[in-house]
Amino acid sequence: MTGQLWLVVLLMGLVTYIPRMLPQVFLEDIQLSPFIRNFLGFVPYAVLGALIFPGVLTSTGSTGSAIAGGLVAILLAYLRLNIVVVVFGGILGVYLWQLICLG
Repeated sequence: MTGQLWLVVLLMGLVTYIPRMLPQVFLEDIQLSPFIRNFLGFVPYAVLGALIFPGVLTSTGSTGSAIAGGLVAILLAYLRLNIVVVVFGGILGVYLWQLICLG
């Protein structure tokens, strides 16, 4: 079983490496316009937001408390605070919303 496991790990590494390597090899001489470079620079943030947003809305039993916690986290992130502070601030926002609204 160990030999098969190593083979699977090796093949998974190869499958994830090839799609990253091919564009670097074949597209290294292409110069992108500043607009395209700027546009592609925002893709990771957009993808991260698309992955996180549905989870934020369904993270608690109440949509209101989830939105409150999300807004607190967005405000703290906008103030460029540490990510730990942003996460705990969002949790505290949810807790306080539920404490106030549910009594």
